[in-house]
Amino acid sequence: MRRSAPRARRAGRGAGKRRSRLVEPVPGLLEVVLATRNEGKVREFVELMRDLPVQVYSLDAFPQIPDLAEDGGTYTENAISKASTVAALTRKVSVADDSGIEVDALSGAPGPQSRRFLGERATDSARNARVLKLLRKVASAHRTARYRAVVAVAAPDGGVRTFEGVCEGQVLTAPRGTHGFGYDPIFYVPAFGKSMAQLPIPVKNRISHRARAFAAARPYLRRLAAGTRGAVVD
Repeated sequence: MRRSAPRARRAGRGAGKRRSRLVEPVPGLLEVVLATRNEGKVREFVELMRDLPVQVYSLDAFPQIPDLAEDGGTYTENAISKASTVAALTRKVSVADDSGIEVDALSGAPGPQSRRFLGERATDSARNARVLKLLRKVASAHRTARYRAVVAVAAPDGGVRTFEGVCEGQVLTAPRGTHGFGYDPIFYVPAFGKSMAQLPIPVKNRISHRARAFAAARPYLRRLAAGTRGAVVD
């Protein structure tokens, strides 16, 4: 049975002196560190990994690790950089993603700059408002966009694999819904007639870009957990 990630995350809020207790391995489970402190991403990944034989931690369990840089030019570069850094520092398998929204009328922007669009301190609502302003004169037929994600799985020995997922949609003219995070309130999914922020979590975790990338990564993680790739945890 997998130890729940929420419990591991609550423990991770403690001081550095509790670190050895936080990362004590559970026999039979592969320890996996999510290379993020973003609560929305952590919740999504925890749900997506729920049936795998893994013990999950977010970076909250490792307060000594600083915020990770995302200065690469592509999703793949950023995902690999974050996952490899955390795997090397924790000596555990690490999972990282980089994702963004690509708006055709903006020549694919914000793309890999989606989280840093308007600067590091900008809020999700401010970024959404800016995108809507840039598209205010664009007809609905030309507001096509997609969410793209790359998930990287890195092992302490330096091995890394990447997996990609895409979700096609459109940009709305105003935000809808209160679930999700990032650009979800303005990203419309035609197949469901709702924004990503209006979809029930089980649906989002089936059709989102991150879910699709992670679905591609699951067989590899399962093999790591089964030990078929050799010793990957200390």
